[in-house]
Amino acid sequence: MTGQAPWPAGPVPPLGLDVTVPNVARIYDCLLSGKDNFEADREAARRLLEAVPDAARAARANRAFLARTVQFLAREAGIRQFLDIGTGLPTRGNVHEIAQIADPQAHVVYSDIDPMVVVHANALLANSLTVAATHADLRQPDQLFTMPVIRTLIDAGQPLAVLLVAVLHFLPDADDPWALVDRIKRRLAPGSYVVISHVTSDEIPREAARQAAEVYRNASAPGVARSRGDIARFFSGLDMVEPGLVDVSAWRAPHLAGQPRPALFSAGIGRTPLPGRERAD
Repeated sequence: MTGQAPWPAGPVPPLGLDVTVPNVARIYDCLLSGKDNFEADREAARRLLEAVPDAARAARANRAFLARTVQFLAREAGIRQFLDIGTGLPTRGNVHEIAQIADPQAHVVYSDIDPMVVVHANALLANSLTVAATHADLRQPDQLFTMPVIRTLIDAGQPLAVLLVAVLHFLPDADDPWALVDRIKRRLAPGSYVVISHVTSDEIPREAARQAAEVYRNASAPGVARSRGDIARFFSGLDMVEPGLVDVSAWRAPHLAGQPRPALFSAGIGRTPLPGRERAD
C-alpha cells in the first residue's frame, strides 16, 4: 500500500459532524481499508503513508495482535469479561465476536471518546444483553469504572481484561498516561490482564517520525510515538505474559517474528499478581 492508495468514498456525514478535521479513529479506519471515513481522514492517511510507508501494514498487524490476545485471554486464561478502552470504529473481528466463541456469555464493554465510534458500536450491538458501548474519556478512568454500563456488565471482584490497544499514543506526556494506567491497574482484581500496543519510533528515521507527528498535530488528537523503554513503564507492577514486550507482529506469531521490518508498534500483556505472590521482575 502506498501513499497514493485509493480509498472508497466515505459515508454521508451525520448532521453537525465536522468532517474537515481528520479524526484519529477514522484515519485508522482508512489504514484498515474501512469505509467509515471522510476526505480529510483519507488525505491524512495518505500523508502518513508518505512519511511511513509501512503504516498500513502496521495497522493490520496491530489488529491481528488484538485478535490473538483476545483468543489467548478467552481460551487459555479463562477471562470472561473485557473492557476495550479506545476501541475505534467497529470492523471485522471485534472483541466480543472473538471472546464469545470461547464463551457466548462473555461480557464486553467498549468505550471511546469519539461519539461517532459509540454510535456505530451501539447500532451493531442494539440487541445484545452481554455487550455494550459507552462514551468515556481515558483521561478520567475513575469515572469510567463507575459508569452504570460498566457496573452492570463488569464484576469488579473477578478478573478482567483491559484492552488499551493503539490508544495511549494519543495521550501527550502532559496527561501523564502512565499515572492514568496505574489508576486503572489499581481497580483490577488479582489475575486480571492489561493489553497494550503503542506506536514506537525506535526503528524509523527521525524525519519520518516528525512528519507522522505533524499529521496527527492537525487531527482530533496528537500522536506521540514513544520509546520501548517508555512503553515498558506502562506494565510496571504487572507480571508479563510471554514473550513480553515485543514488536506487535511477533507477539505469539512465530511465523512472522523474523521478518526484517521496522517495528512500528510495541505490544504486550501484563497480569496483576495473584494473592500471596510477589510480582516477577
